[in-house]
Amino acid sequence: MIRSLVLLTVVSGCSALTALNDVSTPLDVYELRAPVDIQATTRRQLPRDVIIELPSTSGALATDRIMIRPNALQAQYLPEVRWSDATPVMVQTLMLRSVEATGAVRYVGRQPLASHGDFAVVTELVDFQAELNADTQTATVQLKLIVRVIRESDAKIVASKTFRASAPSASTETQILVEAFNAASTVLFSEFAGWLPSALSP
Repeated sequence: MIRSLVLLTVVSGCSALTALNDVSTPLDVYELRAPVDIQATTRRQLPRDVIIELPSTSGALATDRIMIRPNALQAQYLPEVRWSDATPVMVQTLMLRSVEATGAVRYVGRQPLASHGDFAVVTELVDFQAELNADTQTATVQLKLIVRVIRESDAKIVASKTFRASAPSASTETQILVEAFNAASTVLFSEFAGWLPSALSP
């Protein structure tokens, strides 16, 4: 698997935990890339048009800042860095590109080609953060995405599944943490895109 972590500007040094910086401060930008080697549950392309809707999430994740939790009740953000998009938008993009990589459906997009698609993928982003370990020098990235597939013709939920992935980070430095995000997201979106065709099958 080709490493798919992209830094869009120069990387800053070590990152201590902090709250949101002043909005005028230039921030280094990180982007996660979708996996490409995905084993779909079908070998043929399905004649389906699929809409990936923007995930719903909590206010703490509805930002482009990279979240890290010192404990279960506290949310902080890495200083001087951000994701390339707000987290829900980035997740939607990763879902789209992962499904496209399988070649398993006729069309997948954010908007339908006609008045509506055949199916809508509605998701809730529950976790997309790094959690500090007890030693406070290392962390574990935790991702959780609840997925529901809805048939547009009758608004029926035809399939649902919760996807989870985690990855250890040997340091709380930004580069190491983002590499752990990349590892966990590769697992999660590979599993999602591999599962989706079976959810769309008759």
